[in-house]
Amino acid sequence: MQPLLESGRRMEEDSPNPAVSLRARISALKTMAWEEYKSKPISHWILLLLSSAAMLVAFPASSLLSRIYFANGGTSKWIISWVAVAGWPLTALILLPTYFFCKTFPTPLNLKLTLSYAFLGFLSAADNLMYAYAYAYLPASTASLLASSSLVFSALFGYILVKNKLNASIVNAIVIITAAMTIIALDSDSDRYDYVTEKQYILGFVWDILGSALHGLIFALSELVFVKLLGRRSFHVVLEQQLGVSLFAFLFTTIGVIWNKDFQGMASEARSFEGGKSSYYLVLIWSTITFQLGVLGATAVLFLSSTVLAGVLNAVRVPLTSIAAVILLNDPMSGLKILSLIVTFWGFGCYIYGSSSGSRDPF
Repeated sequence: MQPLLESGRRMEEDSPNPAVSLRARISALKTMAWEEYKSKPISHWILLLLSSAAMLVAFPASSLLSRIYFANGGTSKWIISWVAVAGWPLTALILLPTYFFCKTFPTPLNLKLTLSYAFLGFLSAADNLMYAYAYAYLPASTASLLASSSLVFSALFGYILVKNKLNASIVNAIVIITAAMTIIALDSDSDRYDYVTEKQYILGFVWDILGSALHGLIFALSELVFVKLLGRRSFHVVLEQQLGVSLFAFLFTTIGVIWNKDFQGMASEARSFEGGKSSYYLVLIWSTITFQLGVLGATAVLFLSSTVLAGVLNAVRVPLTSIAAVILLNDPMSGLKILSLIVTFWGFGCYIYGSSSGSRDPF
């Protein structure tokens, strides 16, 4: 018996990975967080807090305003996609002072970079139009849940185009979020508006998924531009890319609005809008502002922190949008949709864990 006890002691002493208590792990995380806090100036954390708040407030507000536009008499998908990119001057207003305060110079434009901005702008214009169709026919809570599938496509396109690593947790997240989208599809009868036909609901569902796929492709191609053409990631370079893409998206969308003669129809649409002309134009103006603030907030979070924090904030804003839509717009919320929301949140958690430990067991 004694040799066995001695052997057990030797095994414990020689163990290379002794068990760490939960309290010790929490203490280590606190220490690491405090050291990270002290390593950055207070201005960094204030800007990160404001950027995070912009993501959590502006993006859900933009989604709700899109739904309000269609619910109160708006009919033009081109107009609602146009206001999503009409706020590009806000990015320019933030970019220009950085050249003076940071003593930097604009990135020289060449043919390849210009063509990449134009191509990404065209894809962004198409993406906004797809989402406009989705919000025309789907409740805001359903549309936001389906839009969360863009995370799946971002991971897949990032793996294919940029050679980003995948691990078991990220693959698990892809499967889980796909399952959540399937749950919503099975629940289509419970949240379809009376004035929306079954065909329109299916079209909204399909356009939302296609828009999410295109959004994931845009994200991967944007990263590819940084890797292949820009070769660096400073704040003003990130803003330059955002400005270039938004400007081209604005131009392409404006051509679509003119071609569809929707600018001429705005006056009659405003007169028939529930709440009157002032409500109509306020919805469009605030849609422009909130969407652009959300984009700028996401850009700043990616630069100041990491894609992991951006993933956390994206995970949080999905239930925020759904809950706000139920409270403010009386969106239907069935048991299956609640289940889909929980499963989606779980999928985001797996993705965040996999991103923060991306070096483990990569594929």
